[in-house]
Amino acid sequence: MKIYNTMTGKKEDFIPLKENSVSMYVCGPTVYNYIHIGNARSFIVFDMVRRYFEYRGYDVTFVQNFTDIDDKMIKRANEEGASVFEIGERFINEYFKDADSLGIKHATIHPRATQVIDDIISFISDLVDKGYAYKTGDGVYFSVEKFEDYGKLSKKNIDDLISGARVDVNEEKRNPLDFALWKLAKPGEPYWDSPWGKGRPGWHIECSVMSSKYLGNTFDIHGGGPDLVFPHHENEIAQSEARNGVTFVKYWMHAGYLNINNQKMSKSLGNFFTVREVLDKYDPMVVRFFMLSSHYRNPINFSFELLDQAGVGLDRIKNSLFRLKELKGQASESPEDVKTMQAVLKEKEEFIASMDDDFNTAGAISHIFNIVSTANAKIDENSGQALIDLASTVITELLGVLGISLNLKTDILDEEIEKLIKERQDARMRKDYRTADRIRDELKEKGIILEDTPQGVRWKRK
Repeated sequence: MKIYNTMTGKKEDFIPLKENSVSMYVCGPTVYNYIHIGNARSFIVFDMVRRYFEYRGYDVTFVQNFTDIDDKMIKRANEEGASVFEIGERFINEYFKDADSLGIKHATIHPRATQVIDDIISFISDLVDKGYAYKTGDGVYFSVEKFEDYGKLSKKNIDDLISGARVDVNEEKRNPLDFALWKLAKPGEPYWDSPWGKGRPGWHIECSVMSSKYLGNTFDIHGGGPDLVFPHHENEIAQSEARNGVTFVKYWMHAGYLNINNQKMSKSLGNFFTVREVLDKYDPMVVRFFMLSSHYRNPINFSFELLDQAGVGLDRIKNSLFRLKELKGQASESPEDVKTMQAVLKEKEEFIASMDDDFNTAGAISHIFNIVSTANAKIDENSGQALIDLASTVITELLGVLGISLNLKTDILDEEIEKLIKERQDARMRKDYRTADRIRDELKEKGIILEDTPQGVRWKRK
């Protein structure tokens, strides 16, 4: 298995720290609002990565945090006249609702920043003792110049960063790039006691502490969105390796950007969508299928037209599964059936090969469609039951690897559909269009879509 490592800028063979085990940390949401569709892409991607490791037999420890103390949370709490803790609790619950809808599994551990304050204080104390951090009038800062490799993940030069840094109002900072580890509380803000005064942790230190607490000082994979490479992940590396003296993470993975109608998502542009808003209009599995139809490292363009196209593709797979599950074949297999079964198993091998190549879900999905095409070509040939069962089983299995579950339950059987279509055709022959339209609408309500073609009426399940 190969993984593209942001640190080295190339694909590398995946060799876990512990045989048959994978330790993963993924930056979770700051819980002051509903998650947006850009968040969803990153969370779906790393859920897919986790699922694939599990499919390949690895024991995965997956940690995804909640940032539940932050400037944005304080602002939201003040606006609503609520506590930061009430805001956090509410939007953590809302996160799980959206994640469950999208087929995102709960992490092995979902730590909250507010649950590890003592660990954070201990971590910062070690950095102060080692000379990597210093106190000012408004908190404690990490000294980036003390860490020789600063910029190694983002490939940024520290001198260039300093020259381009914005003017900082804090004259006590030794370097404009130095970042806050502990922020002293302003009036009305929540706080915890510390050796440096009442305050709260900075954002970057939270993830370093939560990841090392549950996965150790070195772990296999750290993931997140591309906007986190700098400064968040860069700062995590600096403070973690400065304190612990060992490599922080073996493989850094970053999902690509998500744009809306070829523009960066922005509230000011009016193209900002929460997951909740999108799921009001679309099946969550269509959203997930869309997100995984491109390679995770590539930027993707999000639009409702593209979601519609993804829905058509997923319907094609779903319709094939419907027909396969309802089909009864011959008891014995023909030589042609055996050949087709071998082709299906070959496509499964190619699916795995695509996923082994840096989780190439786009390539993997193409092999699912190849199996669907093969199955559809054999459906009307009265094939053997073993072939029918194999095609259905493999398609379902591979969709499951991607976390895509399809509801194949229906209240109407094929025979009933065909009977109603014939009644509609008879009504049209009699020019009884009211009855014909009523039957079409009745079928539509049951999720059956009719298509009138020169070759006759075709139907599919929505």
